[in-house]
Amino acid sequence: MLLKASPALSILSSGGVGDLFPPSSVMFPSTACRGSRLSVKAAKGTSTKSLTGVVFEPFEEVKKEMDLLVPTTPLVSLARHRFSDESEAAINEQINVEYNVSYIYHALYAYFDRDNVGLKGFANFFKDSSVEERGHAEKFMEYQNKRGGRVKLQSILMPFSEFDHEEKGDALYAMELALSLEKLTNEKLLKLQSVGVKNNDVQLVDFVESEFLGEQVEAIKKISEYVAQLRRIGKGHGVWHFDQMLLDDQEVLH
Repeated sequence: MLLKASPALSILSSGGVGDLFPPSSVMFPSTACRGSRLSVKAAKGTSTKSLTGVVFEPFEEVKKEMDLLVPTTPLVSLARHRFSDESEAAINEQINVEYNVSYIYHALYAYFDRDNVGLKGFANFFKDSSVEERGHAEKFMEYQNKRGGRVKLQSILMPFSEFDHEEKGDALYAMELALSLEKLTNEKLLKLQSVGVKNNDVQLVDFVESEFLGEQVEAIKKISEYVAQLRRIGKGHGVWHFDQMLLDDQEVLH
């Protein structure tokens, strides 16, 4: 005589047949049938489909979009995914902005490093600033490649080579120029971030916000303080002391 097992029986909780069949479908002999072998049967009408609750079927979904997700054309990026042409163009524009600003800072470095100007603190400050902006450009280039875009370098304008100002002097004029450049760069970064928002590109928005915007605010604050201090100093002997302060700050940083 065969009886249906109770769900509470230890045979189902010991990692035996209960792992393979629902409790209601396991059959075993009664104690009256001594010497009989254990019999396991599937209940009539039992479905063989796994009832896991999983609604995501990756293989089925991938088959529908395989050609779109993994292009076969040799010149098309394999990594590109949800990356709009507008975002790609905006990143190339930002690369050009960073290189242009770096070029101007490099010109300022060359000016203050002259033997008849001799302000090493200003020279090193603008040299470091030039390297930093070039590093930003390279970071955008790396990100462009990471997203499957194409880096397209654009023309860089030739900067001025003379920065002496009749009323302000060269130190104040150069630092005000630097402040203007940092604010311009910030505007361009905010524009790039808005392009990401417009195209629902969460990854681009996160990249700009986490890597650049906070740093840009800090740079604007620092150079604003330099401008305020140089305005108090004027064109006199105080400029030399300010230059020494820049040298001391750079020694601490390096």
